[in-house]
Amino acid sequence: MNETKPSQTFEESMEELENVVEKLEQGDVPLEEAIAMFQKGMELSKTCHEKLEKVEHQLDQIMHEDGELVETDLSKEEQE
Repeated sequence: MNETKPSQTFEESMEELENVVEKLEQGDVPLEEAIAMFQKGMELSKTCHEKLEKVEHQLDQIMHEDGELVETDLSKEEQE
């Protein structure tokens, strides 16, 4: 099983995760291989989550006209 590449894009990680899930859902994978695939899926899920958090943080920064970055919290706005 391939290691998650640090340079792997979000889309590539998601595609690989979807492939892992699809194979596991088929149910015809030997137990040892299924466990390894599950672990790989968890790594990919974590990678995707971290990439999404990074993008969310970037979106939380709004550029003012004078070039100053201001932090906003989108999660608070969603609750209102």
